[in-house]
Amino acid sequence: METYKPWGLKRNTFLMLLHLSQLAWIIIPGAGFVLPIILWATTKDHCAEVDRHGKMIFNWMLSLLLYSIACTLLILIGIGLLGLLLLALLNIVFILIGAIRANDGIFWRYPLSIGFFQSGNRVP
Repeated sequence: METYKPWGLKRNTFLMLLHLSQLAWIIIPGAGFVLPIILWATTKDHCAEVDRHGKMIFNWMLSLLLYSIACTLLILIGIGLLGLLLLALLNIVFILIGAIRANDGIFWRYPLSIGFFQSGNRVP
């Protein structure tokens, strides 16, 4: 039985919102980075599952930043713009899949994510 409710929400609902918070940049530039940090930082010490999902999200956000920098540099040879468009599409798809899986109680690793922070046991 679930005892801790992050921000008063059911755990799976909170985890889904943690993933979806990355899309806040659509409304306010920069919010898609800041909002997940706030949600994660305020609950990570109370719930191991929130910490695990939060670390996975940050691995993806840092990976996306590095891939975006590389694609920006590749604009000079003409293929970077295509890479940036592909990254934007993958970002939205990965966030939505992560949110749906989190709501179903499943931990899902974002493909192409570099493991900067260990997010717990390896799950295939």
